Amino acid sequence: MSRSGVQAFQNERLGQMLAARRISQVQLASMVGVSPATVSKWRSGSQAPEHDALLRLATVVNVTAEWFTRPISPKLSLPLFRSNASAHVSAREMLEARLTWAQDIAIALSEFVDYPEVNLPIRSYTEPEQFTDQDIEEAASECRELWNLGSSIIQDLALAAEGAGVILVREDTGIAQIEGLSAWSETLARPFILLSADKDNGFRSRFDLAHEIGHLVLHRHIERSTQPERHKLLEQQAHRFAGALLLPAESFAREVRIPPTLDDLLLLKRRWGVSAAAIIMRLHALDLVDENQKIALFKRRSARWGAKSEPGDGERTPERPRLLKRTIDLLVEEKVMPLESVPVHLGLSEADLEMLTSLSEGYFRGHNNVLQFARMKENAIRSDAPASHTGAVVPFKVRS
Repeated sequence: MSRSGVQAFQNERLGQMLAARRISQVQLASMVGVSPATVSKWRSGSQAPEHDALLRLATVVNVTAEWFTRPISPKLSLPLFRSNASAHVSAREMLEARLTWAQDIAIALSEFVDYPEVNLPIRSYTEPEQFTDQDIEEAASECRELWNLGSSIIQDLALAAEGAGVILVREDTGIAQIEGLSAWSETLARPFILLSADKDNGFRSRFDLAHEIGHLVLHRHIERSTQPERHKLLEQQAHRFAGALLLPAESFAREVRIPPTLDDLLLLKRRWGVSAAAIIMRLHALDLVDENQKIALFKRRSARWGAKSEPGDGERTPERPRLLKRTIDLLVEEKVMPLESVPVHLGLSEADLEMLTSLSEGYFRGHNNVLQFARMKENAIRSDAPASHTGAVVPFKVRS
């Protein structure tokens, strides 16, 4: 069926926008000055907006008009959410849209730079029941080995994950109930993780990241399901992986006094960067405390500190993603792309880019030089770049 309007308009991008901004078709229609039926036709693809309407649409949702005409990238793999509650449907759609935008950014930037190679353990199980607890422990140990982490405390898990080729996003989502999600990009053949920054708790954020790494390693080839028991098993396995990654069995167990007190747990928390609650679960997983002791510890924890917080929660700053941020900074520093051209090239607003790439607020109105660690592609170097930059690879520079 033929349609009028801007013929290159990608109606799927409108669906992304509605999800990412969490606005309804009726609300958008009012903002653009058209009828809800018109927006419905745009979204279904039966009609495209005229040029003037497209400009108004782009203005009210804060993207370039050209962004709506860009071809859609293949979808990321279906993320696994910790809650299947129907009340979270719109929230999940919003986070999936934001992760899709992160993929678009990463794809656009990959024209200019080489990201770190993906370096994750490979597991090809298709059913969660195929995993044993020992399999999960070994997968976490292999992950540490691949990342050269040894068996000691991981100082910065975000840095380690990005060095292994994971694209990491951390932003305020307004959805405290959903701590994070992860998915694989077919286009880039690499994984993405989005973490919620809403709780600003460095201990919990580290565990959330380790949990999502667990999904990427263990469950890449396992079909997503809303069946409660299967979903619960996948979550339990990701939790076990997270505990094993952050608290390796032998080195962690050597530091634990049995039976542990709450004060012991706080000392371990500060040393290993993991919450007391997660430490209790790890002690149980390693059979250092039995079920009754675990329950007793949780009861004492709740009675003394409450159920939702622990002493020292604000002592650890959440780890920040660096990869996308430093990639953009590299392009600007090496004069591959003028600062003001970056949002235009990527099509999104300055605010969206700053949030999705962990750039500082106001970055595009003046920025600071930062440490960088991706590599520039040879064909990305501009012909007017300094002679010293005409070799095969331009490394990220360390600037004071």
